Amino acid sequence: MGTIVINTNLTLDGVVEDPTGDEGFARGGWFDELMGEDRAPWAEVEAAEADRTAAILMGRRSYDWFARRWQERSGPWADRLRAVPKYVVSSSSDGLVWDGSTVLDGDLLDSVKRLRDEVDGDIVVYASRQLVQTLLDNDLVDELRLIVLPTVLGDGRRLFGETASPVPVRLTSARTIGSGLAFLTYEVVRGGPA
Repeated sequence: MGTIVINTNLTLDGVVEDPTGDEGFARGGWFDELMGEDRAPWAEVEAAEADRTAAILMGRRSYDWFARRWQERSGPWADRLRAVPKYVVSSSSDGLVWDGSTVLDGDLLDSVKRLRDEVDGDIVVYASRQLVQTLLDNDLVDELRLIVLPTVLGDGRRLFGETASPVPVRLTSARTIGSGLAFLTYEVVRGGPA
């Protein structure tokens, strides 16, 4: 049975909108602005995670963004991301250009449950804010891995919005990446308070 893991970069106030500035959000581009010398150690952490990933699950917009950037890159991290099976929440398979990509068929929740039953290991959800919200609302998230960049952006879409019910979590790991990034890992607690 697989473990559904949310992996995302966000600001201290939880903003995930337009980290690279591609979407035209007035405060977009915060990821590149804040990374500085922490980019290399961040990349090491992300590449190591990719090595442990059994499958990737993404919404269509996030998939398109990642595919444009990663399908032609070289190096072990890019090779690993190409090799990992990718499952995309989309109404169409048109334009799936990244190696090993499949559209999830049928009802989203049933498809994700089936995927979790079939995959042995971590099913990592990169970005995909709306998908994350749906998975949280339907008790389909097992772990959160959050890399917090040191700023309060003050505006923008946040990773966590309203949920159908509280989602208790337990901190299982906290460490620093480089000199300024916090890497927090939380396990979703089922059947009781954190």
